[in-house]
Amino acid sequence: MAVTGNLASAGLVIIGVFAFCAYGFSGYESLNGNVFTALIFAGVTLALYYPQYFTYIGDFKLTGLIIPLIQIIMFGMGTSMSVNDFVGIIKTPKGVLVGVTAQLAIMPVMGFILATLSDFPPEIAAGIVLIGCSPSGVASNVMAYLAKANLALSITITSIATLIAPFVTPLLMKLLAGEFIEIDVLGMMWSIVKMIILPIGAGLLFNKLRGDGAKWLDKAMPVISMLGIGLIIVVITAAGRDSLLDIGGLLMVLVLVHNLFGYTLGYWFARLVGMSERDSRTISIEVGMQNGGLASGIANSLGKIATMGLAPAVFGPLMNITGSILASYWHKRPPKGEEIEEDKE
Repeated sequence: MAVTGNLASAGLVIIGVFAFCAYGFSGYESLNGNVFTALIFAGVTLALYYPQYFTYIGDFKLTGLIIPLIQIIMFGMGTSMSVNDFVGIIKTPKGVLVGVTAQLAIMPVMGFILATLSDFPPEIAAGIVLIGCSPSGVASNVMAYLAKANLALSITITSIATLIAPFVTPLLMKLLAGEFIEIDVLGMMWSIVKMIILPIGAGLLFNKLRGDGAKWLDKAMPVISMLGIGLIIVVITAAGRDSLLDIGGLLMVLVLVHNLFGYTLGYWFARLVGMSERDSRTISIEVGMQNGGLASGIANSLGKIATMGLAPAVFGPLMNITGSILASYWHKRPPKGEEIEEDKE
C-alpha cells in the first residue's frame, strides 16, 4: 500500500500486523517479553490514524487522565514495596550510589547535547532533556531480572531515584532546559510530589495495613500499570500527532541514540569504578531505561503534552524493544564466575 501511494489508508493493516505479532510472541517464551511492546505499537498506530477517538470524549479532554493514571501506577509501586526494601542501601551502598549518580549525570547531559543538536522547536527539544532528567521506571526492574542482573540493586536504585526525583528533576531541568523553555522549579517539584511521593506513600501505608489480605492486588497492579502506560502513550500520540508526523523520524533516531548511549555509558561507568559484571549490567539497564510515564505527566502538568510530551512518548516503546533485546542477549550469557541467585518465587 505504501508503494502504491495508499499508506494513508493502511491503518487497519498496520494495526493488524502488530496485533498478530503480539499474539505470535505470546506463544514463545523467548519472545513473550515483546508482547506488550507490540501492543503499544498497535496503539500508537491507532492513535496516529484515528486521533479523534483519543483526544476528547464529549467535552472531556483525555489528557486529563494522564496524571491520575501515573498516580495509580505509583500507588501500585508503593504496594509492592516495604521499608525492608531499603535495607539494600545498607547492604550495597556503592552500587546504589554509582547507579543513581550515573543516572543523574549521563542521561540529562546526553539529553541536553541531543536537544541542542536537534534544532527542534524549543518545547520539543525540552522534552528530550526531560526524559533524560527523569528517574528509571519499573520496566528497568523487569529487564534486570530477565538479564540475570542484580534485581535487588535494580529495585533499590529505581526506588531511590524515584523518591529524589521531585527535588532533582526540576533542578536539572532548570539547569539544562532553561534555555529552551521557562522552568518553574517549585511548581514542578510540587507536581512531581503529587505524582510520586503521595501515591507511593499511600501504597506503602496500604501495604503495611493490609497484612496478608488483598493479595490479589499484587497480581492486578502490574496489569493495571501496563494498561495505564499504554493508554498514556496512546493519548499523548493522538494529542501530538501533527508535530510527530512532521519530526517523528528524526525524533525517533535521537531518542534511540539517547537510549543506547545510556546503556553503553552506564555499563562502562560501572566497570570503570570497579563494579562486578552483574552489577554493571544492572546499572546499564537502570541508566538506559527512563520513566517515560512520569516525564509525560510532568509535560502534561506544564500544559505542553502535545510538544514536550512527544519525546517521552517515543522513548517508552523504543526502550522496551532495546531493553528486551539487551536482556535476552545477557540472559544467554550469565556473568562468568559469579553466582546468580535464582528467583525462588
